[in-house]
Amino acid sequence: MAADCSTTEVSMIEEILQRFASDLSMITDRDLSVQQGEVRREAQRPVGRGQIHIAFRMAIAGQAETRYGCLLLPLPEAVSLAGYLMMLPDEDVHERRERETLDEATRDAILEVGGFLAGAMDAALRESTGLEFRVSLDGCQGVRRNVRPALAYREGDPLLVGRARASVHDFPEFELILMLPELG
Repeated sequence: MAADCSTTEVSMIEEILQRFASDLSMITDRDLSVQQGEVRREAQRPVGRGQIHIAFRMAIAGQAETRYGCLLLPLPEAVSLAGYLMMLPDEDVHERRERETLDEATRDAILEVGGFLAGAMDAALRESTGLEFRVSLDGCQGVRRNVRPALAYREGDPLLVGRARASVHDFPEFELILMLPELG
């Protein structure tokens, strides 16, 4: 089930995605481009199709309560961003994208990427809503293909879901998925 979102909600999702792109591009010294796709209200967590994804879970603390959202990013793209954050040359990043397992340095760098994503979301939410939210990384999770990410979420509650086409440096385009609870 999906329903249309308000212009304010669409703008908020667009602001968050563009902030992700600009902050990570600056930090990794590689282009992360995001072309806005669609924003919908959905009643269940979407899945990352066709490959393993990393779910960057975000705790969004408002005045009354903390709610949770996440960004789903395909594993090869998370590895690429982590590699560029570690200042690895392109050849090493290409090689790491193909590995079946992650070494400890790459896992740590993926967590660091998550911290930057949380900071970007924090700034974008404050700017787009004018409300005082505090966003922090609530961890990362590897998610098998076509499986919903674990999230502190009650099935059936509405989620704002933004889907966008993105690319990291010179790698192929991919879909990223942002899930946010209704923030009131």
